[in-house]
Amino acid sequence: MADTTKTATLTIDGKDYELPVHSPTAGPDVVDIRKLYGQAGVFTYDPGFTSTASCDSTITYIDGDAGVLTHRGYPIDQLAGKSHFLEVCFLLLYGYLPKAEELEDFETTVTRHTMIHEQMHNFFRGFRRDAHPMATMVGVVGAMSAFYHDSTDISDERQREIASFRLIAKMPTIAAMAYKYSVGQPFVYPRNDLDYAANFLHMCFSVPAEEYHVDPILARAMDRIFTLHADHEQNASTSTVRLASSSGANPFACVAAGIACLWGPAHGGANQACLEMLKEIGTPDQIPEYIARAKDKNDPFRLMGFGHRVYKNFDPRAKVMKQSADEVLDLLGIEDNPTLQVAKELEKAALDDPYFTEKKLFPNVDFYSGIILEAMGFPTAMFTPIFALSRTVGWVSQWKEQLSDPQMKIGRPRQLYQGADLRDYVDIENR
Repeated sequence: MADTTKTATLTIDGKDYELPVHSPTAGPDVVDIRKLYGQAGVFTYDPGFTSTASCDSTITYIDGDAGVLTHRGYPIDQLAGKSHFLEVCFLLLYGYLPKAEELEDFETTVTRHTMIHEQMHNFFRGFRRDAHPMATMVGVVGAMSAFYHDSTDISDERQREIASFRLIAKMPTIAAMAYKYSVGQPFVYPRNDLDYAANFLHMCFSVPAEEYHVDPILARAMDRIFTLHADHEQNASTSTVRLASSSGANPFACVAAGIACLWGPAHGGANQACLEMLKEIGTPDQIPEYIARAKDKNDPFRLMGFGHRVYKNFDPRAKVMKQSADEVLDLLGIEDNPTLQVAKELEKAALDDPYFTEKKLFPNVDFYSGIILEAMGFPTAMFTPIFALSRTVGWVSQWKEQLSDPQMKIGRPRQLYQGADLRDYVDIENR
């Protein structure tokens, strides 16, 4: 916890209460209200916890007004431009950039944990053939605790380490198998000669009938998607993982809870919603009509993929993602894809419109990642599983940090009760 150098005075019914104020490394000061109920008999009210710090952390920092996102102090654009996903994984897990030999050992360990237990294949076959891949992932990841008993004791630091490796390494395999099952193709085993992103693409798109070569531009774009989604501070799914962890749940159950939360269209499903919007628009000539609808406060239509709840400026991840989108679209071409044509024209129209620029409604990371994944050939149902794959390292890093925090307590939010007052039970014949 940051040093307390200031206090805040809260006056309730004429009585003053002194509350400690903590100053963070970056960001606004935080008023410590932990003893407020004991001293004053009141709780605070904060729906959505948007003004409440639930923990202290050293992993990720966001300044939404300035458009800043850092991991362990390093700006996300530098990490996405100069690093790669597994190096960022190491940074998130251990707090520093690895030396060459450390990174090589880490990459080797992750690579050799990518296979899943053979009996777990039966879990996939238990789902309907048209099951959403996220439903499959929630079930399979939760079931990992039944297969890996040697990494469920959260009090054992070594077991926590093994669980971390397994989750990061096996998530691409699980996501790819969920995809293969949904399209009726045979599972493809991971290959140790491919890097993390290329291996995932190979497991998704190769078939036994012919050789498949991963294009390095596509692999690099996939790696950037992983990197840009690796962690994002105390968002809904991360908070869910932390809340589940606070009860002492095993790591696989905690991450399965995070996947379930991420499934929501307001969170991990945003890029899927964006692509569905582009398909609704249909053709570039329809864009002016939809732009006008987006400006109409009485019209429920909203431009998905523009603006961000946290970032009140340009999404710092979007610039890097746009670069990857341009590279992928140049490689694959968009002439025969009407959805991608609409995306390019909509991006231009919105950026040229003062209504959107004055409100800082710039294209965000979901807009560009959806374009890339669509161009690669992923169905929209796979967008959120890929997000879950990317975010696993963030969840695991936050989970590990929480378990090592001496201040950790089981999560127990309070409420503002607005129900009926105390009343007596009435027998059924008298109602």
